[in-house]
Amino acid sequence: MKDYSQLEKKLGLKFKNKDLLCQAFVHRSYLNENPNFYLPHNERLEFLGDAVLELIVTEYLYQKYPKKPEGELTNWRAALVNAQNLSRIAKNLDFEDYLLLSRGEAKDTGKARQYILANTFEAFLGALYLDQGLRKVREFVKTHLITRLAKILKEGLYQDAKSRFQEEAQERVRITPNYKVLKEWGPDHARHFVVGVFLDDEIVAEGEGSSKQEAEETAAQTALKVKNW
Repeated sequence: MKDYSQLEKKLGLKFKNKDLLCQAFVHRSYLNENPNFYLPHNERLEFLGDAVLELIVTEYLYQKYPKKPEGELTNWRAALVNAQNLSRIAKNLDFEDYLLLSRGEAKDTGKARQYILANTFEAFLGALYLDQGLRKVREFVKTHLITRLAKILKEGLYQDAKSRFQEEAQERVRITPNYKVLKEWGPDHARHFVVGVFLDDEIVAEGEGSSKQEAEETAAQTALKVKNW
């Protein structure tokens, strides 16, 4: 069993219910190999944490930028709470060291791990909310997530890559990009897609995601880099 007191110390938090903290790190695959483990997996906590995170970020943006229209704020929020950003923060906080995974999942450190970390971050927020309430989660999110907003705005990371790639492609080569699903796998609750973005018959880049939209967006981001647009 992992020692979560070290993580509490690092984060400056003290959970009243230690089981909630541990449950946030229990991946579904771990229970396949350890069916008698005393806690359920973290997906219900993730469901709750996702909603709490969206509320906190939305409230912050709404209050901080009273003159910005909702469309712009929606793009900023999406850039803050996307899987890539959440997994990066989770990694920086050493969440990876505390994951409870099956042996197979523990070996896979690629894209799948990124999604597990992002989901665990949301599950952790759900656990913190149940244990200590909204105010504590708000403090945590402001400290570890909202501080990234300045970089996102400065570098234009909130802009929709699909729209940008389409504009550039139409302007430069007079072709509208099209997207095709190349691979998909996983159960319904944890589907993964690999999507290719094409200019006519030429595949420019691929992207992976837990939805077709996310995979298309990732493919478009990569395509912009490939084409240097």
